[in-house]
Amino acid sequence: MKKTVLYWEIIGIIFIVLIGALFHFMFELSNYWRPLGAIFPVNESVWEHLKLPYWPLIIFSLIEYGFIRKDANNFILGKTISFIIAISTIMIIFYSYTAIFGVELLIVDILSFVLGVIIGQIVSYKIITTDRLSMWYANTSWIIFIGFGIMFAIFTYFPPNLLIFQDSETGLYGIIEHFIRF
Repeated sequence: MKKTVLYWEIIGIIFIVLIGALFHFMFELSNYWRPLGAIFPVNESVWEHLKLPYWPLIIFSLIEYGFIRKDANNFILGKTISFIIAISTIMIIFYSYTAIFGVELLIVDILSFVLGVIIGQIVSYKIITTDRLSMWYANTSWIIFIGFGIMFAIFTYFPPNLLIFQDSETGLYGIIEHFIRF
């Protein structure tokens, strides 16, 4: 059981990192089609980059669950915690190093994404292979996981005027209108 789950969690690292990297460019490749903004990053803000682990993790989880459902306990909890760890890692590293050095470094941003996914998948493995926990955890996890999807959609189109939503290249928020083709 544990070996099968470990195998899938390792595949998940590769899948999430590669698809997340691809997703970074999909809004531009779609010719800036607004409806896709809910899924793909629409600017260079920290918030938009948090979509990179979210949607690929959902896609992978749907595939993975079909193969490990008999061996998996606490699946949705493991995936929710995996996502929370990934985005926390991205934000902690980004805000720490930019506060210390005053510059953004692409390589550090990429490595924080990869590191967050790796740590998240390791913790997901531990949670999924532990004894079954109360349904309260699963229900709460569903609310959190779905809530983030809703927030990504809403805040892409109606972002608050907060630093996490500000495009680091333009200083603007949300879908940057001069990129939109009519």
